[in-house]
Amino acid sequence: MEKIILFSGKVKYPITLDPGVWIFDDRRVDLTTYFNTEEEKKDELEEYTKEISKHWDREIMEGAIFPPTLKTEKKFEKEKVLTGTFGIPFKPFLKNAEPDSQASSVVIVCEEEEISIPIEQAEELVLGFSENGKPLKEDGPAYIYYGDGSNKENPIKKVKAFRVE
Repeated sequence: MEKIILFSGKVKYPITLDPGVWIFDDRRVDLTTYFNTEEEKKDELEEYTKEISKHWDREIMEGAIFPPTLKTEKKFEKEKVLTGTFGIPFKPFLKNAEPDSQASSVVIVCEEEEISIPIEQAEELVLGFSENGKPLKEDGPAYIYYGDGSNKENPIKKVKAFRVE
């Protein structure tokens, strides 16, 4: 049960988070490059349309048969997952829990302290869940990084729960 992070408080839906399954989530981000590059706000529909268009163009040009390059790309992605350092944005979890309209802050409950941040800032958080291909067992199950990367060298560790107040 210590690998599960509870999400409760002034929310419509209390949820539990399991960092062990985030490696399979398409929303994961590579933390080795995430804070180094200037992240622009993306239009999700536009990104989806571009990806589909690129896939469609590839099928027209190369045919629907999987050329060896696709197998190589898949192998590269598997290798990246096994050796990478990843995180996942916090905002989708916050949205799914549906905070109460009077909620103003998110309290990060750690093993030794509680840190309260405004809900607007919490939307920008990134939850780190793996380092060099390994889950964060020793002082995990997740690390908290601020959206601006200001604490990327010293993230919040030993996170046990989130409480919306």
